[in-house]
Amino acid sequence: MAGASVAAELSKRLSVVVVEAAASGEEHSTGRSAAAFLPSYGSAWVRALTEASRPLYDAISAESGVPLLQLRSLLWLATDEPSEDAVTELVRTSPHMKTLTPAQAQALYPPLRAEQVRSAAVDRSAADLDVASLHQSYFRTMRQRGATVLFNSAVRDIKRDGQGWHVAAGQHVIRCAKVVNAAGAWVDQVADRAGIPRIGIQPRRRTAFVSPTRYDGDVSELPLAVDACERWYVKPEAGLMLGSPADATEVSPGRPRPDELEIARALEAIEETTTLGLRSVQRAWAGLRNFVADHEPVVGAWSAHEGFFFLAGQGGYGIQMAPALARLAADIVAEEALSEETAAYGVPVSGLAPDRLSRATT
Repeated sequence: MAGASVAAELSKRLSVVVVEAAASGEEHSTGRSAAAFLPSYGSAWVRALTEASRPLYDAISAESGVPLLQLRSLLWLATDEPSEDAVTELVRTSPHMKTLTPAQAQALYPPLRAEQVRSAAVDRSAADLDVASLHQSYFRTMRQRGATVLFNSAVRDIKRDGQGWHVAAGQHVIRCAKVVNAAGAWVDQVADRAGIPRIGIQPRRRTAFVSPTRYDGDVSELPLAVDACERWYVKPEAGLMLGSPADATEVSPGRPRPDELEIARALEAIEETTTLGLRSVQRAWAGLRNFVADHEPVVGAWSAHEGFFFLAGQGGYGIQMAPALARLAADIVAEEALSEETAAYGVPVSGLAPDRLSRATT
């Protein structure tokens, strides 16, 4: 999503070529996303970029004719002291949060075992997100603006001369003035090929699964329920329930396999907290969430290596904040002053730049 979104934004101002190692842009994190827009989820900067993305999602929906956001409440649950502290912090930091008693939480989420809940909070501004339609919209937009997209074109080498950059990707050689490295878990390998310092990306596996439920109510009306310490979550998915142990195991870049032990742990925790009756797994998969040392996104170039930009480290928040982050990144890559719109996000450019990571990566 990162590459597609920033390419669509940059294609308004510059000539753009997108190179993708895979056969499509959806084989890794984007195609395995839980597909949710969660304004109360993430750091202060992530929440600001997520909030700024809402009107952009509405605009993309209006242009494409496909509603990208469908409201679905987000229910944070505390079942022990650590998660109770987490709910308190969520309510303190997010204006979208409303505290609920266990009984109120059960009224919102009928299969909840209220006796297991110590506290809860709800974010009614959350929504399901149509990731596939968003991704298609970005590709359609960039192509309409003249961008070139090259699939099955892994980056082999990147060299710089007095005229700019030469990027060898697949069977192609692209000559360009600027490079945007939005390669997800592979950003450090791409940086190596260019002789650019790494940012210290940390790919982490996130397992997910789909299970039938024994709940006899209308599954589609249930909120997204999340343990406040992020030890599991569960949400409706086409008449079934999509769950996750919310694992974050550091792994090498590649195609991660779902962790069966983590799935078993999540099923047990969900059973202890709800009466959903998730006993079997119909399908399971895993994706990658990519972080740097401080768990904030990286947008920009090392000050000593101008012209080679990173857009990486979005963690598990990349989809929900994609439109606003792409606009901010496009301003930075185009080396223009921040627009009035992007400046209003309140996210400092210096706080996202790679230079902040120099101590952690040397």
